[in-house]
Amino acid sequence: METYLADSVDVVVIGGGHAGCEAALASARMGLDTIMFAINLDSVAMMPCNPNVGGSSKGHLVREIDALGGEMGKNIDKAYIQSRMLNTGKGPAVYSLRAQADKAKYHTEMKRTLENTPNLLVRQGEVTDITVEEGHVTGVITESNAVYKCKAVVICTGTYLTARCLYGDTITESGPNGLRRSTKLSESLKKLGIGLRRYKTGTPARVDKRTIDFSKMKEQKGDEKIVPFSFENKEDDIKREQISCYLTYTNEKTHEIIRANLSRSPLYSGVIKGTGPRYCPSIEDKVVRFADKEQHQIFIEPEGEDTNEMYVQGMSSSLPEDVQIAMYRTLPGLERVRFMRTAYAIEYDCLTSNQLKLTLEFKDIHGLFSAGQFNGTSGYEEAAAQGIIGGINAGAYCLGKEPLILDRSQGYIGVLIDDIVTKDSPEPYRMMTSRAEYRLLLRQDNADLRLTEIGHKYGLISEERYAAFLNKKEAIEKEIKRVSKINIAPSQKVNDFLTRMGTSVLTTGVKLTELIKRPELDYDVLKEIDEERQELDEAVKEQVNISIKYEGYISRQIKQVEHFKNIEGRVIPENTDYSLVPGLRIEARQKLASIRPVNIGQASRISGVSPADINMLLVYLKG
Repeated sequence: METYLADSVDVVVIGGGHAGCEAALASARMGLDTIMFAINLDSVAMMPCNPNVGGSSKGHLVREIDALGGEMGKNIDKAYIQSRMLNTGKGPAVYSLRAQADKAKYHTEMKRTLENTPNLLVRQGEVTDITVEEGHVTGVITESNAVYKCKAVVICTGTYLTARCLYGDTITESGPNGLRRSTKLSESLKKLGIGLRRYKTGTPARVDKRTIDFSKMKEQKGDEKIVPFSFENKEDDIKREQISCYLTYTNEKTHEIIRANLSRSPLYSGVIKGTGPRYCPSIEDKVVRFADKEQHQIFIEPEGEDTNEMYVQGMSSSLPEDVQIAMYRTLPGLERVRFMRTAYAIEYDCLTSNQLKLTLEFKDIHGLFSAGQFNGTSGYEEAAAQGIIGGINAGAYCLGKEPLILDRSQGYIGVLIDDIVTKDSPEPYRMMTSRAEYRLLLRQDNADLRLTEIGHKYGLISEERYAAFLNKKEAIEKEIKRVSKINIAPSQKVNDFLTRMGTSVLTTGVKLTELIKRPELDYDVLKEIDEERQELDEAVKEQVNISIKYEGYISRQIKQVEHFKNIEGRVIPENTDYSLVPGLRIEARQKLASIRPVNIGQASRISGVSPADINMLLVYLKG
């Protein structure tokens, strides 16, 4: 059957998941004619696993996406049914916002945004081929033999490539939630010389709310104070009645059932070939790997306001259905539970991501970009973060602009992309706060201060929002300057206040900033003795407090970043022939030639490249 020319555009995005949505919106908002293909438009921005956004470290990514001009934060603010700030018992560097989503509303709101974005067409159809001429992308071909010519392509296929879902002996050749999979694109990619690997992930059963005894579980309510994900929203804009989640636990009976049936799990029988995520294991993995643990936490979470489906977080499995039902019914509150959807594992093709540049463009194919779970990551937030960078850089490529590369000191997004491109992860990559070496600077609360100017530079931040951002920035700087000049003298009023706050009284005058730094005090409570204090926005007060309270730690980390920049700034020419570098070990030569790092910093993070190799490389580059 002959092909026919259906359309000519600037950017084609393949996939309508969380990466695809952000990529398509970014390129369209940059003024580029964009088409986003999804195999099924009813699955746009679908949440096939846990219907939540954010959480530890992932909340940072969502805030950064929003600061750059992305949509995920705004969308979850529209669709959340419960909101909680995690890790508040620790320092602000690891505070992480998490929101439970109404998954149907999340899909509907994102689809509405996509459909009403200028320059963007949302199209149902399966892309089967990517065409490349003389090392440059020229277009895509769909299953109907329609040709769409374009200047750039962003692959955001998620878990759909040659996917199959498994539980017990039941194997379905499909994508997540029984949706149709992509059957031909993998072969097209292989013909282009793109290396693929096989990964797997899983999801738990969905159960009927009416068959749960919540009185045997611990209720988990949302926060009274709602913190929006998007910097454009205030609490009053989005505050609404929340829905509770519930906590229960596995027990020895649960574990006995699992151990007795491991041979029936495709994960342990060898039927599943793909590598699963270390930090989001199945319940059978938990029982085997943590055999000494008597119980595991299980959260029962609603999938939306208008459904009885409840998500059983922590119980993902590929065991046979009868075993799943038996083990679920050992949990307190689930003794009579009935399934609405069976848990399953999914295997899929994904990319060996060291084939990408830090821009997420393929090293050997100009104009071809890749983002999301196809790059070997797990999680909606990691996908969306890559999506916005892939979309921005596809747009920049078409416009002849400088690409966007965020380094590790600028954002969690920079850490994420540097890790997946530089380090050959043997399993699906998940973002964690421990991966960010500058996390005191990369807090979720200051993502706008770090990244809004970049989003504005690429045309994703409106002039109105940018003006509001500049006003906020100025207000923070002015207030820090004002507070730094204030001396507090000892007085009856002051010392009575300090005694009431549980901290030592004054015998001599001190700077107000010194009082803010005391563990028992902060900027907000000191309003009582700060007579010149003007009323300020909550976000401004938060930044003033953190900037002063953690000044010493922040200054120290800024110095570390300056040192990092000195190393990172030493550019390695793209055409460097590592076989000519004296003293390099064979493994280092092979790894450097394969990954082609852009600078010494990236080279130093490549597995198999030692400090001695870096020294040899530095000597060579200086010569």
